[in-house]
Amino acid sequence: MLKVNNIEVVYSNVILTLRGVSLNVPDGKLVTVVGANGAGKSTTLKAISGLLKTELGEVTHGNIEYDGVPIQKKSPQEIAGMGIIQIQEGRRLFAHLTTEENLKLGAYLRDNSTLKRQLEMVYRHFPRVKDLRNNTSGYLSGGEQQMLVIGRGLMSQPKIMLIDEASLGLSPIMAQSLFEAIVNINREEKIGMLVVEQNVLAALKIAEYGYVMENGRVVLDGPTEKLRENPDIKEFYLGLGKKDAQKSYREVKHYKRRKRWL
Repeated sequence: MLKVNNIEVVYSNVILTLRGVSLNVPDGKLVTVVGANGAGKSTTLKAISGLLKTELGEVTHGNIEYDGVPIQKKSPQEIAGMGIIQIQEGRRLFAHLTTEENLKLGAYLRDNSTLKRQLEMVYRHFPRVKDLRNNTSGYLSGGEQQMLVIGRGLMSQPKIMLIDEASLGLSPIMAQSLFEAIVNINREEKIGMLVVEQNVLAALKIAEYGYVMENGRVVLDGPTEKLRENPDIKEFYLGLGKKDAQKSYREVKHYKRRKRWL
């Protein structure tokens, strides 16, 4: 199990970004973190994966454990070697290499004897990536590149995948296809997943448990079926307020004052 225990994160020894964030990812489970831009979702993933250190960030309070081992002071490569892999926002890949060359780079930490089996697994989940395996990756569409970076993460034989904004910039049809693939990978490969997503409705549909973040802290958590029925989640994230309710501009603009969790 991955446990984040009451962490605080500071950038450049000055900017306090996360305040007392705690969350758990049980083995093989799919957990989501949702919230608006600037809530601290991506910073939470980087704190777990160790990439925070590359951006002058530091966990100054609390701890992060994987299978009971503290990892907040380990380097990104050590954490990746333990099986915790982050798929960063923005579809970062080696644009001049082919699709399959990008995939093979994902397996650099692992024994080459498993390379063929891992490629077959990725191609099973992403048939489109197999069709494009000899194409230069920089010329793939946004959705195809997103499939590729997730597939590259799978090549490292992860135990937990941290997926940051998988649907960003994708069409609704492509985003739905990608979410279905994430669910299938979680169920078939028994890989734990922590998914950060602005598409709150989609995230709460695919995950078993969810955390809502605002202003650098977790304000609400619970099973996703309960979160979907929460009045504040419906109104402020899903746009499902009362049909006949009439709100003034001032009420909408200052909605944060009326949230039950604040």
